[in-house]
Amino acid sequence: MKTSQSHSWKRRTSGCELESNIYFKFDGFWLPGPNIVIGNGVFIGRNVEFNVQGRIEIGDDCGIGSNVIFADHNHSDSMGSKRMRDQETETGAIKIGRNVLVGGNSVVLKGVQIGDGAVIGVGSVVTRSVPSNEIWGGVPARKIMDRPQPSNALGRTKRINRIAIVPLR
Repeated sequence: MKTSQSHSWKRRTSGCELESNIYFKFDGFWLPGPNIVIGNGVFIGRNVEFNVQGRIEIGDDCGIGSNVIFADHNHSDSMGSKRMRDQETETGAIKIGRNVLVGGNSVVLKGVQIGDGAVIGVGSVVTRSVPSNEIWGGVPARKIMDRPQPSNALGRTKRINRIAIVPLR
């Protein structure tokens, strides 16, 4: 199923914003219960693909950039008598925590869990789990740094000329 609108669509009940051409590919057997769970307040950019055999979960308040691919399975690479495309697949649920940003053109592979508040850089390939409040990027993705924490009691950053200034400890 693809969304076919050429404009953004906003579900009022959950505050989600879904851009056009989001692709849901259910590959394999249907399992009981939901296969894709999307939390409240989630933004999903254009051309995002959910390639699912098991389960993909996205927590509340996440931002998913355009052209991101979530694939919760891959094909075996064993040297058997079967063609590669006919070999059994290996699945592992993908779980994205709350308030996570996944940059555009990234790929999130099977079994990955991304912790609350994490940031994935544009064009990354995430092959292993990412702890909360860390910034990861690259191919394959690796830790770049911890997310800076606001130092004032209200938990706000100061904005000057559209650049976020975050005091370091």
